[in-house]
Amino acid sequence: MAIVSVAIDSIAAGGDGVGRSNGLVVFVPRTAPGDVVTAQISGKGHFARGALRSVVTPSPVRIDPSCPHYTRDSCGGCQLQHLTYESQLEAKRLIIRDSVQRIGKRIVDAPAIERSPKEWRYRTKLTLAIQRRGARWIAGLHRFDDPSRVFALADCPITDRRVVAAWREIMEADAYFPDAKELRGSVRITSGGPTFVMIGGNSWAARNQFASAVPSIAAVWWEPADDLPRKLIYDKRTDRTPSASFSQVNAEMAEILRRYVLDRARSYEPRTVIDAYAGTGDTAIPLSEQGIAVTAIELDPDASAWSAARLTEPSRAITARVEDALPGLLPADLVILNPPRAGVDARVTETLEAEVGHLRGVIYVSCNPATLARDLSRLPSYRVESMHAFDMFPQTAHVETVCELRPAGESA
Repeated sequence: MAIVSVAIDSIAAGGDGVGRSNGLVVFVPRTAPGDVVTAQISGKGHFARGALRSVVTPSPVRIDPSCPHYTRDSCGGCQLQHLTYESQLEAKRLIIRDSVQRIGKRIVDAPAIERSPKEWRYRTKLTLAIQRRGARWIAGLHRFDDPSRVFALADCPITDRRVVAAWREIMEADAYFPDAKELRGSVRITSGGPTFVMIGGNSWAARNQFASAVPSIAAVWWEPADDLPRKLIYDKRTDRTPSASFSQVNAEMAEILRRYVLDRARSYEPRTVIDAYAGTGDTAIPLSEQGIAVTAIELDPDASAWSAARLTEPSRAITARVEDALPGLLPADLVILNPPRAGVDARVTETLEAEVGHLRGVIYVSCNPATLARDLSRLPSYRVESMHAFDMFPQTAHVETVCELRPAGESA
């Protein structure tokens, strides 16, 4: 362990500030580009992890965080509250560029980024850890500097007030929680009202009493700790769409992104489109309504069924893993990819490489610059036509990217 002085010059993926001290690259959480700080470091080789000790010279883009939990409790839910919003956006642009250049081996400019309509109170879903504190329970988030510790959450300023209110009602009913040492729970706002998933415990004898004690919660599910299937406790909603499981937590920003993807897809004037990781068909359905033959691939059977019922023929929905289904569905004019944070399976990129001569383009919607870059490295036969970023998660280091690819042999 040593205390060093570090001049911070950028923000890394994950939100840590990055600087150098005597040739050593140091990652220091809660620092800003332009800061000069002292940090206690540990590590070997050319890289070190630092714990902030003092800000010697504050950056012009450093501000006081709005949320008391951010500093008082070292909350790990946000990483960038100490930066101005404009500098958050710039940091995310550079994170995407650096990831694509370093991992993807592509020379690209930092993409333009769409700012979120809301910088605060945008989240319509909040998952919390639930732990016993004496005879009662607390619900909260983990500390970034000690993930084993959970602090009681009083409020979350990036989260919709309706979600926070639902959580307070749930915690008032903690006498009826499942029998367990630790639990997790998730509240989401849907068109039918707030819903709740209780996660953990091997028995829940008081589940009916719990349901009666949370009258504003429209639906409750339980996922036992023994890996049994999710159990529906009750559902008072008339709208049973599965879309809540697939909708983004920042609805307004998600709509901006969806419109952009649809616009780029239509620019190809495709006759056939494969929408991979299609969810409930938010992209596939409007394309099919324009006469485009869309094949929507989705593993979740409920989401796939919902999509299938609304697609216009000859479009169709297939319930399958993308890597299993894609080879048998090509060729197509356009492929849209919207995978989870882990990115696409290597078999997907292998298939796209094999079919490069029969595709006009690929539109890849990514929520993780690192896995996007990795997947680009597996697609050498395609060039990056465009990249555009969307700030889906203000105050955090997460960012969405839409990367448009065309066969490298095509003229620009």
